[in-house]
Amino acid sequence: MLKLNSLQYSKSNDLEISNKYSVSALKSNKSFDDLCLQYYSKFHYKCLKTFSFSKEGFLGLLLELKGKIAVSVGETQFLIDGAKMYESLGFEIQWVRLNKDGTINLYDLKNQDIDFLFLSSYVMDTFLQIDLERIQKFTKAKIISNGTAHRSDQSNSVYFDNYKLNGFNVSGVLLFNDDMFDLLPIGQIDTIALKMCFLGLEKQKGNCQVKNILIEELCKLFSEDIHLFVDKQKTLPNSLHFGLKGIKARELIRTMALSKIYISNGEGCSLGLSKPSRIIQEMGYAEEMSRTAISLSFIDDITKEDIINFTKVLYLKYQQIKMLS
Repeated sequence: MLKLNSLQYSKSNDLEISNKYSVSALKSNKSFDDLCLQYYSKFHYKCLKTFSFSKEGFLGLLLELKGKIAVSVGETQFLIDGAKMYESLGFEIQWVRLNKDGTINLYDLKNQDIDFLFLSSYVMDTFLQIDLERIQKFTKAKIISNGTAHRSDQSNSVYFDNYKLNGFNVSGVLLFNDDMFDLLPIGQIDTIALKMCFLGLEKQKGNCQVKNILIEELCKLFSEDIHLFVDKQKTLPNSLHFGLKGIKARELIRTMALSKIYISNGEGCSLGLSKPSRIIQEMGYAEEMSRTAISLSFIDDITKEDIINFTKVLYLKYQQIKMLS
């Protein structure tokens, strides 16, 4: 098996539930307290809580913030859906658009009176990196980021998606300072999610050695048939994003899976579902073009030979699909 969608769908850990993470207001909670201290020491935030990683969960976070909120359209789908629900209640969201090259539209931040900005150090689907230090030159807003695949010290608050870290759809974890968000009573904290998240972050290891080899092999085989939506050298070092002309990515995802090679076409789509990449459409591409997009990410120990074999299989499957089409 060759897993090239690890940043979207991580391998599941064996789940072992221990009662030492059961918490109570009437007893010592040393294991829980020690776990919180590990978070504070590793990530340098003073407060944490868990929340439902869903549109309703993000809506709850938005309602806790006191001030004007901006949200990048390049964020996770649940946040986008939660922000739209927030608008439906009569509140205002300042949307930050993406440019054609996938970068943040800075004009949406200039001279805007924003208190809180949901913006990560990378864009979903494409994994294009965002320089949050540069962003801070355009806004004084406190930045709230998805830290699942990459974290920046410039974020005032980060949250983690347990599903992408562990393969289990349990609560998300939010780290913050001061009084940005409401603290939870100890009995309402999802301690299992807290433990799973930390374990997932501890085992997270990006493979940055094969990217340039992969780019070289892909360009050699596919030549004019490959399309780069974003700068290949500006995505996260353990990721690559591109499109293959003339086919739908979901067809390639399904046939590659038969060879036990797993790739993705974006958030929530790596099982070959028909929904195209929302991010590519936000960049200004037509839906048809967005359906060609493929995201690759490398966490496991992948060798040069693995990459060469992968590109050969990918090219063979690509040609077969084109012929059948």
